[in-house]
Amino acid sequence: MSERKIIHIDMDAFYASVELREQPHLKGQPVVVAWDASRSVICAASYEARQFGLHSAMSVAAAKRLCPQAVFVPPHFDLYRRVSAQIHAVFRRHTDLIEPLSLDEAYLDVTANFQNIPYASEIARQIRSDIFRETGLTASAGIAPNKFLAKIASDWRKPNGQFVLPPQKVAGFLETLPLGKIPGVGKVTLKKMQALGMQTAGDLRRFERGELLNYFGRYGYRLYDLARGIDERPVQARAERLQISTEITLPEDIPLAMTLAHLPHLAEDLWQQVQRKNVGFKSVTLKLKTHDFRIITRSLTYSSALPDCAALLQAAQTLAERVPQQQEDAFRLIGIGVGHLLPKDSQGSLWPE
Repeated sequence: MSERKIIHIDMDAFYASVELREQPHLKGQPVVVAWDASRSVICAASYEARQFGLHSAMSVAAAKRLCPQAVFVPPHFDLYRRVSAQIHAVFRRHTDLIEPLSLDEAYLDVTANFQNIPYASEIARQIRSDIFRETGLTASAGIAPNKFLAKIASDWRKPNGQFVLPPQKVAGFLETLPLGKIPGVGKVTLKKMQALGMQTAGDLRRFERGELLNYFGRYGYRLYDLARGIDERPVQARAERLQISTEITLPEDIPLAMTLAHLPHLAEDLWQQVQRKNVGFKSVTLKLKTHDFRIITRSLTYSSALPDCAALLQAAQTLAERVPQQQEDAFRLIGIGVGHLLPKDSQGSLWPE
């Protein structure tokens, strides 16, 4: 079987870059995309803001302590979605095997591509050039034989760069790769690895499968493969959604309480989507992904449509209370979705079924 050619495209500081494009007078300043309220959390930070230690998922209060001169811009999710659609239109010129991870990143399988370009690196260059010409935004790309390696590679030359990891260089690359670069290796797992004498993926590779299973549970199986550059997951084009949803992948694994701080802006984004589609909904689902890639979902169905964004947020917070808290858990993704869609003006009493 021939090697796959996978590209991971990751927009550079996407939300912040879109805001800077719309408000060019803010360029060069530490711009933070967040509602300016003490209990809010950062959605995105410009590269200038990151120099002060600001990052996504940080509380606004903490950001102001670190960088009092930060400029806070409220998020405009409708705009980000429109720009994302432009970016995906560029992707579709080359392949229909596109797996979105969020508004600003996706995997593309270009092993067979519409323009019959033999080199994935050239396709990545074309995509990044077209994105910049049509949106004014920069993107970074990773090119590798599988999704795991492509995602790591896209971070290697950020911002506005690309990095190719051909099959023959994978082993040498992984030998010195810091363990914290491996997806799912958060602070707790990293600390355990370091206690076992591991610092790089090369160190991890020297442990047997059974040892890793003993130390890390079922995640040990995946660690065994990743240390060897093995990732058989195909790029999966997302099927049409059966519900309306929104989610964010966090830049680092964080505790549950910090993860849940994203619920207000997720609820606001989701409510705006529902309003645009002119539908009501009777069910709400909370989705969480842990540092070791376990998916946790909680759902609630009501007897009638929820009336407003506040009710949606309250439902999501109620579901959050049903998530068991384990000390070792850290989370990498949070999302909420609505289902049981119905005509906008449906009436009924508002009680959980």
